[in-house]
Amino acid sequence: MEGNDTRFNLDQYIAMKVKKARLEEGLKITDVARISGISQGMVSKIENAQVSTSLETLSRLCTAIGLPISKLFSDYDRPDGGAHFTPSGAGLEVVRRGTDKGHTYQLLTYQRGGKRNFEPFLITMDDLSEVFPTFSHPGEEFIYMLKGSLIYRHGNHLYEMGPGDSLTFDAETPHGPEKLVEVPLQLLSIINYVEE
Repeated sequence: MEGNDTRFNLDQYIAMKVKKARLEEGLKITDVARISGISQGMVSKIENAQVSTSLETLSRLCTAIGLPISKLFSDYDRPDGGAHFTPSGAGLEVVRRGTDKGHTYQLLTYQRGGKRNFEPFLITMDDLSEVFPTFSHPGEEFIYMLKGSLIYRHGNHLYEMGPGDSLTFDAETPHGPEKLVEVPLQLLSIINYVEE
């Protein structure tokens, strides 16, 4: 019984794709029958999912309507997916060094169980007079400035950063904001925990 359900779903899928392609080409069922050598009745049954067709017939039908058979099945049985969507402002607020100074760290996704591979943070800062500690942690970090501007330190190098600027670096080397130039400041920070 289960096999029949699967076949019926496939027949419906084929029917939908074939009919859509025929209409996009501006062809009538009579045109398709004439070009493919398949009877009008059979073309109609295929388009209404009333019959399971052979691959040979399906191939002739696809050629007649200009739909490559490989493209016909390109969307069939596509994996469901399971992305983690975080609406604006709904990131999980986490406490990190600097939180007590008015920094906000929002973790934009989190991994339940298992080993984490990366952590994306949306960081907001708004105190110009602040003195920053430097950070050092495992992995590689990517930061992208969204608004405001600052001078960012990585080791002995200083980078002036404004909206649209990004920086990628080894996170073991001490790093962090050296000076806030324009607030409020917002940056995206993605820490990738590289496999040793």
